[in-house]
Amino acid sequence: MSAKAISEQTGKEFLYKYICTASAVQNRFKYATVTADTDWGRLTQEHPWLLTEKLVVKPDQLIKRRGKLGLVGINLDLQGVKDWLKDRIMKETAVGKAKGVLKYFLIEPFVPHKQEEEFYVCIYATREGDEVLFHHEGGVEVGDVDAKALRLMVPVDEKLNEEQVTEQLLTNVPDEKKGALASFIVGLFSLYEDLYFTYLEINPIVVTQDGVYILDMAAKIDATADYICKAKWGDVEFPPPFGREAYPEEAYIADLDAKSGASLKLTILNPKGRIWTMVAGGGASVVYSDTICDSGGVDELANYGEYSGAPSEQQTYDYAKTILSLMTREKHPQGKVLIIGGSIANFTNVAATFKGIVRAIKDYLEPLKENEVSIFVRRGGPNYQEGLRVMGEVGKTTGIPIHVFGTETHMTAIVGMALGHRPIPHQPPSDAHTANFLLNASSNAKTPAATRTASFSETRTTNDSSHAKKSKGLPAAKATTIFSKHTKTIVWGMQTRAVQGMLDFDYVCSRDEPSVAAMVYPFTGDHKQKFYWGHKEILIPVYKNMADATKKHPQVDVLISFASLRSAFDSTVEAMQFTQIHTIAIIAEGIPEALTRKMIKMADKKGITIIGPATVGGIKPGCFKIGNTGGMLDNILSSKLYRPGSVAYVSRSGGMSNELNNIISRTTDGVYEGVAIGGDRYPGSTFMDHVLRYQDTPGVEMIVVLGEIGGTEEYKICQGIKEGRISKPVVCWCIGTCATMFSSEVQFGHAGACANQASETAVSKNQALSDAGAYVPKSFDELGDVIKAVYDDLVANGTIVPAEEVPPPTVPMDYSWARELGLIRKPASFMTSICDERGQELIYAGMPITEVFKEEMGIGGVLGLLWFQRRLPRYACQFIEMCLMVTADHGPAVSGAHNTIVCARAGKDLISSLTSGLLTIGDRFGGALDAAAKQFSKAFDSGMLPMEFVNKMKKDGKLIMGIGHRVKSINNPDMRVQILKDYVKQHFPATQLLDYALDVEKITTSKKPNLILNVDGFIGVAFVDLLRTCGGFTRDEADEFVEIGALNGIFVLGRSMGFIGHYLDQKRLKQGLYRHPWDDISYVLPEHMSM
Repeated sequence: MSAKAISEQTGKEFLYKYICTASAVQNRFKYATVTADTDWGRLTQEHPWLLTEKLVVKPDQLIKRRGKLGLVGINLDLQGVKDWLKDRIMKETAVGKAKGVLKYFLIEPFVPHKQEEEFYVCIYATREGDEVLFHHEGGVEVGDVDAKALRLMVPVDEKLNEEQVTEQLLTNVPDEKKGALASFIVGLFSLYEDLYFTYLEINPIVVTQDGVYILDMAAKIDATADYICKAKWGDVEFPPPFGREAYPEEAYIADLDAKSGASLKLTILNPKGRIWTMVAGGGASVVYSDTICDSGGVDELANYGEYSGAPSEQQTYDYAKTILSLMTREKHPQGKVLIIGGSIANFTNVAATFKGIVRAIKDYLEPLKENEVSIFVRRGGPNYQEGLRVMGEVGKTTGIPIHVFGTETHMTAIVGMALGHRPIPHQPPSDAHTANFLLNASSNAKTPAATRTASFSETRTTNDSSHAKKSKGLPAAKATTIFSKHTKTIVWGMQTRAVQGMLDFDYVCSRDEPSVAAMVYPFTGDHKQKFYWGHKEILIPVYKNMADATKKHPQVDVLISFASLRSAFDSTVEAMQFTQIHTIAIIAEGIPEALTRKMIKMADKKGITIIGPATVGGIKPGCFKIGNTGGMLDNILSSKLYRPGSVAYVSRSGGMSNELNNIISRTTDGVYEGVAIGGDRYPGSTFMDHVLRYQDTPGVEMIVVLGEIGGTEEYKICQGIKEGRISKPVVCWCIGTCATMFSSEVQFGHAGACANQASETAVSKNQALSDAGAYVPKSFDELGDVIKAVYDDLVANGTIVPAEEVPPPTVPMDYSWARELGLIRKPASFMTSICDERGQELIYAGMPITEVFKEEMGIGGVLGLLWFQRRLPRYACQFIEMCLMVTADHGPAVSGAHNTIVCARAGKDLISSLTSGLLTIGDRFGGALDAAAKQFSKAFDSGMLPMEFVNKMKKDGKLIMGIGHRVKSINNPDMRVQILKDYVKQHFPATQLLDYALDVEKITTSKKPNLILNVDGFIGVAFVDLLRTCGGFTRDEADEFVEIGALNGIFVLGRSMGFIGHYLDQKRLKQGLYRHPWDDISYVLPEHMSM
């Protein structure tokens, strides 16, 4: 959503902070907010004027016409304000159809003034520019301001000046007030532009000899401009419409949405309702709400929401569990229904999202049963069959009634089933599997004969002749034909999946060449990217900038932009500088409206057609498709999008455009062309732009328009039909009819789907279209029937002659999808059993990383998970950490530290220096842990007495690993060993091998005092005791860890800390290149050489 209402306090705060005007704006920042919990003593300390001035008090909850409703207290002292609030605060109040509790109030100074000093001013955004309304009479009795006010349109990208304001708006204002008002309105307009307001109304604005007073204010800002205005806006709170509470779950989903590239929306309408929805797609979510309300479920509809834009399994899980948590809190005597619906997805992996929903269902199994919840599912799109299968299995295994349907079922049919208005089929017909196009086994997967494709496609033309020529000084005319079988495009962004989908579409359409000529990606150098053209691998060039791409590919006339919402404006403006570009598709959602309007103005001037923003694109069967439009190849084939039909459509929604592909293919000979103009308030091209193109295109015999609530564009279609400009049959339905049934305003999934006046409602537009002569169904449920009836009439009168079909060429399936569908298996190159990073959360040996921190496992616990695949006891984790601490360093003189220091002083990097030190670890330095553990274990396990062990090693001429120290002795013990020994003796269940090693030490030190059990030997034998006695390992497992070298890892890991310390120390001390001194080297050369 873009335009969001802000509280009066927030609006005034913005105005007082940032308005720049010569007029004296009075009472700046003089306002106080009051709730039921307000501490009046503290409030008066913060705002001492409350004690000295007369006051005005009013609720600040987006309530219109508060004065007429008796919700404004005027000319009161502070006690009077308290008394006034006593009767209203936290009390339920009706405002129109909405009922809500008054919670938030605003107190301001009372401004004594005359009626003739009140004025009205309003600024609001339109497609062409910003309209400034002014009326010389303001206040409660202003009346129909639209009819009375003087208007001044400020075109996009132009400024307002005081002369314009004075001449066109202030004609009825006394001369002495014109200067102040003109300066204020110009300043207000600049504020409106700079802070990305979309609506700003002040009624009244009072102008006295002291200056300008802002009495009442209502405003909306473009929330998508947050990344531009964050420094000025700060953290803006957007209050819910009056009559609807703000729920923490809504805030939680809004936060998920903000952190995700996907779209996640939730509005709670009636938490006690029995009908809950979980719908994929902004357009589809509105259609389902419409159908529920049309079926009599408006009072029981609990929520509105949508998830779309390929959310991950985890994101879908979080969204689903929020819905399930809400719907299972309170039982309903009739039980509850959950409608998991959606149109046919273009690029969302349905199976992945459904796995998230299934996880949530399993988590809420008992509450769902207790609340007698029935679930109805309908979905299509990539891998939807696997998603439906998984969902169906959950129903069978859990006992929850889950009814599952695919694309063979009309999108909203499950609503009638859920509400008991239509029977539930026991075995719904099943469409072909996603994988079927690989084998080309489906008997109905056919394509028209080549003659039909040729007759419906344009012949190859040059850029100059296929598009209207641009003449200087006048806006260029836009082309009727924007795509052909020879269209070439540049794709902005590294969207390899979308490009491969376009190439596969080109191939099944029997194009001679791929439609994608090049890609632009500013973040890498020029290179080539590998793709498939049918069975063959091809290379597509990738350029760092548009200039190089257009220069190398002069035949390109279409740009498909996958730029992010932050860079889409700049990249689109850049693309418009190249005269060869005639069509631009902008996929990004969330571009600020002000920037979109600038793009539209530039495009209109240059004769460029813009599709989007916030769109999936469009498709011309047999010719060209934009990005992910039409979904995967199975949907391309089942919807017959590989060849042209006779029906052209235009929609706002991308998901619903794919649903139209499905409906049209089942009821007619197929789609000729389809465009999703995008869900924003100001799409780059309009319904009428495309309807007129279709009217003038010979191959199109009928037109389908899927409009929606918000805006007035559909009325232009009415006018076109009435005037005869549109003569072809038009089937039209505007979604969002449910909005008029809700008691409070609901912002639907698309930014533009909100009615600001009666004429913008879907109901009004549907009636007007019907009156004009368009074919308008009674509901979306009947849209397919009406399309079929109109098509059948055209066939009957000979306007359309269905053509013979022939099979399309097959395209091999990508490996990734074949694996996803379980069609192939491949031996893995690696196996791992300790860590899994593929999901939403990192997992160590089966334990999520959040649990690792929650349980405070520490380094020792993590090492236990990753090295031993066990959750070790607390004492074992502590022992591991102690081992790492005591082995961390032993001074600069030992070989490993010495090597690290020499390497660091030679100017090498950290990794090289560390590696140099680590390579010295072995049996002679630091690597005795494993060897000691093996020698002592073997001797102990064989029943050899300590004396026998010592004698045998001496006889064999072998050193006892872990015995002996260059410095420490029995008289100068190693405190590291003593610390570890005390801990082990206190915490280990048994220490048989350690006791054995200490007995060996008694024998060796009796011969020589420095033949002590050193730290390596101690850790080695103690670790064997730990593995054997902690209860987590079998004897064989414990021995295996010793055998494979796990214990030396303790020394390597611990000593790495010391080596890194020495490296950093040398760098910090800025030590130069090391050269060993001559006097520390004994030069022993052969005698004859020295002579």
